[in-house]
Amino acid sequence: MATAAEPRPAELPLPGGRDGARVKLHPLLTGSTTGPRAWFLREEGRLAWRHALGFGVKKADWLKVPVPAFLVEHPGVGPVLIDTGFHPSVAAKPTANLGRLSQFTFRNIEMKPEQAVSAQLRARGIEPAQIKVVVMTHLHIDHASAIAEYPESTFVVSAGEWAAASEHGQFQGYVKRQFDHGFDWRLLDFEGRDAESFSGFARSFDLFGDGSVRAVYTPGHTLGHLSVVLRTERGEVLVAGDAIYMRKTLDDTHLPYRTSDEHLFRRSLREIRQYATETPEALIVPGHDWEAWHELEAAY
Repeated sequence: MATAAEPRPAELPLPGGRDGARVKLHPLLTGSTTGPRAWFLREEGRLAWRHALGFGVKKADWLKVPVPAFLVEHPGVGPVLIDTGFHPSVAAKPTANLGRLSQFTFRNIEMKPEQAVSAQLRARGIEPAQIKVVVMTHLHIDHASAIAEYPESTFVVSAGEWAAASEHGQFQGYVKRQFDHGFDWRLLDFEGRDAESFSGFARSFDLFGDGSVRAVYTPGHTLGHLSVVLRTERGEVLVAGDAIYMRKTLDDTHLPYRTSDEHLFRRSLREIRQYATETPEALIVPGHDWEAWHELEAAY
């Protein structure tokens, strides 16, 4: 399906890298929503699909989950984002930005205007126009909702994810108007010969050429999902995105109800687990785990 945006191959390294650079990471909560536990951690049996969709499950038993984004401060590049979280308008009228189907998939949304990433940036003295790079783990509506807030930024996403999002619609979790802007889109070709292995990951890219921010390929949740490994003064942090919704997925291989490709999801999960084995001191941040989120510190 044609897009108005005309993405180009990423030319790496992106400008601003510094030898030995370490970044500072700020987890940002842009809102929350709720969902059936069986959606995030699948059940077995004939009623599994009903429970995953919330039928026959008390609302009191649904899980509250965070909708995050991440600010990364790089000593040479400046401020970088990982995902964009909810658009400011979601605080007032969610369906206007997230689409009509969101009322079935994102229920009980809680968001205050000041939780939008753009508002949190300004509270830190950073204007959205100062964001040089936005790394998108994937283009689902809760991650891509606020892309329009950063027209001056370079957006980095996998080529596989751009293809999937351009072809599919709301039933697959995408709202095209969120991401189809004539911005500076750069595609990472993880299937090409330039991708390198890194720790437990078979395919990765060093975005700034200094080892501080690495995109690692973790498809399965979506066909082009990526995660991000950051080198901080406190050690490495893996922002896993939705490659693992919950810490329990990592610890117990407890899969979610739905994936775009279960074989790829399992393969990516094996790579994350191998990374965790090889880098036991690393912090691994799952995508939508309320308990894990509240254990995070304000900055790393």
